[in-house]
Amino acid sequence: MWLYAAAVLVGLYLLRRWHRERQTVPRLSEKYVLITGCDSGFGNLLARQLDARGLRVLAACLTETGAARLRAAASPRLQTVLLDVTSSHSIAAATAWVRERVGDRGLWGLVNNAGTAIPTAPNEWLTKDDFVKVLDINLVGLIEVTLSLLPLVKRAQGRVVNVASVMGRISFFGGGYCISKFGVEAFSDSLRLEMHGFGVKVSVIEPGYFKTAITSIENLEKNFLSIWEKLPEETKASYGENYLKDFLVALRKMQKKCSSNLTLVTDCMEHALTSRFPRTRYSAGWDAKLVYIPLSYLPSALTDIVFAWSYPKPGRKA
Repeated sequence: MWLYAAAVLVGLYLLRRWHRERQTVPRLSEKYVLITGCDSGFGNLLARQLDARGLRVLAACLTETGAARLRAAASPRLQTVLLDVTSSHSIAAATAWVRERVGDRGLWGLVNNAGTAIPTAPNEWLTKDDFVKVLDINLVGLIEVTLSLLPLVKRAQGRVVNVASVMGRISFFGGGYCISKFGVEAFSDSLRLEMHGFGVKVSVIEPGYFKTAITSIENLEKNFLSIWEKLPEETKASYGENYLKDFLVALRKMQKKCSSNLTLVTDCMEHALTSRFPRTRYSAGWDAKLVYIPLSYLPSALTDIVFAWSYPKPGRKA
């Protein structure tokens, strides 16, 4: 009897959740959304996706070439602005541009999508500047963009959507990427609590591995080779002549498992912006849901065993 009662309660809970998540906010065609990092990848696809749905998309691109391509692929409603999230001057100029367009209505949605993973390598191979390059874009830039536009989001009682990663829950490779995504998670949590009283909702997107410019095998291999060549001979000797080769082989194997279905991520972003009851966190991709998120709850001793199994071994002989 208790088993049936529990099943009924679970079923009712899932039905209620399904019903709530299908409810959308009204007058979407009147709402402005700013998306960073729209030259390619998730940002580019999301901009076109929201534009097709009728929202007023303000797409921030790093290059004029990327902006022109996006405008050509979208409706006249979509507008673009150049934005370098590592430049305070660029952020201030983009904020003024957004304020002119949204006016008293405010900014309904801010999607912090701009990011990079390069330089990345084992931590010992990197310099402080290598870490800073990634942190400036993925974390510090995200924070400055958010703080600059937050008054406009508060005016609309809108949404902030921050793109983190499953690597913001569990880290198994070096460099600033995982560190920055842990930081995005922490910033989002504190911001969500602070903005609750203002009617602003904050969501985090946690994608697994997807085929984007960030995960391009060509870019990553070029990155690793460049860093390896600059290492002191003593450091290279400690890892062994086959370490880099093994590392690249493991990288290519992981690349083959990357999903090319970017809509799994952009659908999460769209739901966070358009649902009356957005989730706090969205896990995108089966690897995120079934592998990395569950692993993040296990003791570190167990996750170390799992990841060490596929990690290159230093000093391996040919």
